[in-house]
Amino acid sequence: MYYKIEDFKSDWAYESDSTLKLFNNLTDKSLNKEFNDNVRTLGRLAWHITGTIPEMMNRTGLKIEGFDESSSVPESAKIIASTYKKMSDALVDEVSKKWKDESLPGKVNMYGEEWEKGKILSVLIVHQIHHRAQMTVLMRMAGLKVNGIYGPSREEWAEMKMPAQE
Repeated sequence: MYYKIEDFKSDWAYESDSTLKLFNNLTDKSLNKEFNDNVRTLGRLAWHITGTIPEMMNRTGLKIEGFDESSSVPESAKIIASTYKKMSDALVDEVSKKWKDESLPGKVNMYGEEWEKGKILSVLIVHQIHHRAQMTVLMRMAGLKVNGIYGPSREEWAEMKMPAQE
């Protein structure tokens, strides 16, 4: 749970940048590749991460505009990445303008439960990390480059001319 807006903004800056880097490694062809009937496609996962920002935050009274929840997954990886960036920037702007540290313990109805605003910000980040991790596995299966997030990826170790950590 967050108690300070600046702490959230700092974490969000890192996490959203990592997500955007991952999205920028997607290709249009990779978006609809099916791996298993029980696994979302890369495009669906990326679009879900993107759409969750306005979906969750609009429930709190913030206004993150520019995302149509009824829209289907775009066929362009660049559109997904640019929409994600727009939603991410709007989130930071809305939180910065409308919430204060003192408001973070305040509760709002979230999915039939009362959640503190600071918890909602934490859940938003963890939700993104969860689905981003799913994406990295699928991206490897699709033969796409995976960037390091909390340390170098196999490709990044190779670029540094070092053996990848086992």
